[in-house]
Amino acid sequence: MSTAPKAVVFHTSTSSTELDCNDDDIVLISHTKSGANCVLQKFGAHVLSYQTAAGKPLIMLSKDAIMDGSAAIRGGIPLCFPQFGQPDKSYPQHGFLRRNKWTVVEGSEFDTDDAAGIKLELELKDVSVARGDGTWGNDTKLNCKCILTVSIDDKSMTNTLEMQNLGTDAFDFQVLLHTYYLVAMGKALDHELCNVKGFEGYVVDDKVSGETYTLGSDPVTIPDVIIDRVYTPPEGKIDLNLTIAAGVDNLVELTSNGDVDGTKVPVSGVVWNPHKIKAEAMGDFGSDQYNDMICVEPGLLNNVPQLEGGKTATFTQVMTSI
Repeated sequence: MSTAPKAVVFHTSTSSTELDCNDDDIVLISHTKSGANCVLQKFGAHVLSYQTAAGKPLIMLSKDAIMDGSAAIRGGIPLCFPQFGQPDKSYPQHGFLRRNKWTVVEGSEFDTDDAAGIKLELELKDVSVARGDGTWGNDTKLNCKCILTVSIDDKSMTNTLEMQNLGTDAFDFQVLLHTYYLVAMGKALDHELCNVKGFEGYVVDDKVSGETYTLGSDPVTIPDVIIDRVYTPPEGKIDLNLTIAAGVDNLVELTSNGDVDGTKVPVSGVVWNPHKIKAEAMGDFGSDQYNDMICVEPGLLNNVPQLEGGKTATFTQVMTSI
C-alpha cells in the first residue's frame, strides 16, 4: 500500500523536519512517476527542498530558519530581484521577492510521466514589504510582475523566473538564485569532497579579501574563512555550466541561462559560505551548519540591459544529480 508523499525539509544529511502539508502556505510537488518531490513556501516563492527519486536531498534549509513570514528564510533558494546585495540603497538588500507572499497560478499544477511542477506569481501591487522609499517605493511609476516556475523529474529540478515590465518606464535590474546546496556528511570544508568546477577563466571579485583576479584551472573550494566571491564570465561566455561536488557521493550539474527580451545575457556566479565566525553570529543559522552547505548562485549581475516597458526577461537554473 503506497503512502502519501510528505513535505520533508533537510538541514543536514542526518537531520530533517516534516512540515504540515495541510498548511496553506506549504506547496508540495510530487512526481508520481519517479517519486521525486519538492517543497515550497508561498512566502518568497521559496524552494525549501528537492529530493531526487533515489531519495537524495540536494537543498539545505537552516534548522533555525524563520518560517513565520517576519524575515527572509535562511537556506533553500531565496530569490533576489530587482537587485543582488544593495547597490541601490533606497530599498533592502536582495530586493523584495523573498520578503512577500506569492500566489499559485490557477491551473498551473501538473504531474505527467516526464515531470511535475507548478507556477507562483507576485505582482508589484501585492508587494507590501521591502519596497523601500525610492526606486521601488509606493510612489514609483515602475511596475512589474514575476512568475516562478518550478518543475522536477527523477533527478533534476528546474527553476525559471519570468520578470515582466507591466509599466511604460524601463528599469535596471539584477536577478540571482541564492541556492543553498546540502553538502552530504558535513564535508563542506573537505576540498576533495566539496568543490565547484567550471569557473576557470572567470574574473573573481573576492568580497572578503578585496582582491580581483582571473581564476586558473583549480576548482573553487571553501577556505578557512568566510568565502564570498563573484565570478564574472570572460568575453564570449554566455551560459553557466558547473559541476558541484557537494559531499560524499553527491555530484550536481548546474546549468543556467538568461535573456532580456530575447537577447541572451552572460550569467555570473557567486560562491558563499559563512564559515564559523559568521555562522555563529547569525540568529537564523545553526552555528555549525556551515559544514553542511555551499551556496552556488547563478545570476545576471553585470551589463544587464534595461527591461523596457511591456517586455519580459527570463532566468533559469537547472540542477541535476549525476
